[in-house]
Amino acid sequence: MSTTVQQIQATYAFMERNVNLVKRYWAWELVWLVYSIANSLSVSYIGLGMESLAGAEVDGRFLVLYLVIGTLVWRYLSLIFIWITEIIQIERWEGTIEYTLMAPIRRVVHMAGQTLFAVVYGTIFTAIILFVTVNLFEIDLSKANLVGSVLVMAAGSISFIGISVMASVLPLLFPERGAQMTHIVIAILLLVSGVYYPVTVLPDALQKLSVISPATYVLEGVRQAMLEGTNTGALWPFIWPVLIMGVIAIPIGLWVFEQAERYAKRTGKLARNG
Repeated sequence: MSTTVQQIQATYAFMERNVNLVKRYWAWELVWLVYSIANSLSVSYIGLGMESLAGAEVDGRFLVLYLVIGTLVWRYLSLIFIWITEIIQIERWEGTIEYTLMAPIRRVVHMAGQTLFAVVYGTIFTAIILFVTVNLFEIDLSKANLVGSVLVMAAGSISFIGISVMASVLPLLFPERGAQMTHIVIAILLLVSGVYYPVTVLPDALQKLSVISPATYVLEGVRQAMLEGTNTGALWPFIWPVLIMGVIAIPIGLWVFEQAERYAKRTGKLARNG
């Protein structure tokens, strides 16, 4: 059997392992899904609430769609981030961290399996929330550029994968508090990326940080496609920055993870329970 086929099988094996984890903890997955739907709807209802409070001065339907897009895009990107950054934490929970990281397998194969599962899981999860939201609010997407928005999100996925791989080093280096530290990273990205508001309302310092957040470009690009029906070609200014970020961040993230893994093996951190 060729090496390429073996690597593909190993990648699929890591994806299958995560599928089995979802099956095993299906009740928690259901709870998380219901919570995510309720959270998305709660944020979206702010649009109608503002219309009720301000009257004709506010277009409640526009605000609802603006918030729905922000919520769904962020949910998708954050799910990718969470599944990749918890790659080490999952191994600790399962008690397999030493076996997995000491196995004769390339780390990029391990990461590929985790990443592909994260993208598929995030897509399915987000699609369910989108279906519920669109039907509940009776949102008209007839003029939206759905193809363009999908392309922007796909490009954004690449950059978020790179950031997530780098952040996944934290639970490896800090077994007791590394997982909590990754939540600080995602919280900062949430703050500066304009998920629920234009980044122009942020202080100057935070606006400068928003420039290096891939979520900023993804959110703006998807809103252009969904709210204004911008054609796909005109969305390129939102696509090329995140592609460059991904091309730079993924190799750096893999290199950083490799160095951290060597350090963890040398110092005995693999045997600890976080």
